[in-house]
Amino acid sequence: MIDISFEDTIETPEVIELYKANDWASADRPAELIKALRNSHSLVTARKNGKLVGLVNAISDGYLVVYYPHMLIHPDYHGQGIGRLIMKAMFVRYESFHQQMLTAVVDAVGFYEKVGFERAGQTVPMWIYEGNDA
Repeated sequence: MIDISFEDTIETPEVIELYKANDWASADRPAELIKALRNSHSLVTARKNGKLVGLVNAISDGYLVVYYPHMLIHPDYHGQGIGRLIMKAMFVRYESFHQQMLTAVVDAVGFYEKVGFERAGQTVPMWIYEGNDA
């Protein structure tokens, strides 16, 4: 059974483990990462037997636009529907919003299309980025 929560208290070591397991550069900045997650507009966690196996966070203006910067599932738990569960929780929370956005890595595009996202017209994602996991 997977426990999905908006009320979870995340701990730095478990978050870093999840990010490292997914080879995300954010793991190299633990203090900033934890602050960013804890100060998100929303944070949904997924736990199995108490172990953090996934999360998604949202940043938002609170009315029209929501952006999902991080959605990670521990690789040992891929293919078990956890990503769908945590995204569904976000979709319920933000169902009345005009725009829900994210930037997907190529390998994740298929997943996001299955849960309802589509290419954003003729837009091109752009960034200034200090990481090395592009």
